[in-house]
This record gives sequence, structure tokens and C-alpha cells, in this order.
Amino acid sequence: MENVFENSFFHPDKDKDLTWFLKQAEILNALYPEMSQKMVHMKILKKCGGELEHSLRRSCIDPCSTEEYINALEDIVTRTKIGRAWKKLEIKSPNKPFIKKDKPREPFNPNTPNSNEQRKSHKCGGVGHLANNCLKNAKINKIVRFDYETISKNY
Repeated sequence: MENVFENSFFHPDKDKDLTWFLKQAEILNALYPEMSQKMVHMKILKKCGGELEHSLRRSCIDPCSTEEYINALEDIVTRTKIGRAWKKLEIKSPNKPFIKKDKPREPFNPNTPNSNEQRKSHKCGGVGHLANNCLKNAKINKIVRFDYETISKNY
């Protein structure tokens, strides 16, 4: 009977709070009849888990009856997500992809009749092609290397 108590932990998704709490209290009262009600509650709270145990201790101020602990446990479980396990994401199978691609995407052609305006190259300023396809040299201010010796002789 001790093993039953030691191996049972509260899971909000699997267990009903009222039946689980009362079952644990009955097991402890049968095993240790001389144990006080406060000690029974503390042992049961340790079986709830860290975050749930902490919120139960904070919501019920000692001395607290079994009914008040059960009500607090029920409120915390129904109103919050404390103590709940993470749900696994469902991964779609490769047969059903996330995005359906019916036809391949066509590359952009600037000379199509649908285009409202002619594209202009930013490198040379010419019309009819883009900068990544530009064959002309870019309009860049070229820095000329100065010969400081000749400059210093002139001045």
C-alpha cells in the first residue's frame, strides 16, 4: 500500500482532482492513523509537483481543511495551466506538405508587355535592364592615386 502512495503523482490531464486527493488521504490515514491532518495534507501536496504544490500552499492558509485544499486544487487546475504537460506538435506527413506548389514560379522579365514602366539600371542609368544584368561600368567616383612628390614640388 505504501508503494501505491509513493508511485502516484497528480496529473491534471489524467486524474480527477477530487478522487485523487481523497484516495491519497485515505491511503495515508490507513497507513499512519496517528498522523495529523496537516501532515497528511503536506504529504499529498508534495505529490502534486513543484509549481502546483507552491500555488496550493499559497492559496490555502493554515489551518486548512481537506475540502478547502480540494476546492483550491480544482480552481487552479481548471483556471490555469499549472501542472499540465506540454502537448506535442503534430508534424504533417511528407505526403501532405504545408504549402502546395502547383506550378513553378517564373522569373521576372522587365521587358514583358504587362510591365507598366521600363526598369532602369541603378549602376549606369540605362533603361531596359536591371543593375544585376548591367554590362556597363557603374557611375562611381573613381579615386585617383596622387603622387605626393610631384605635388609637393609644384607648390
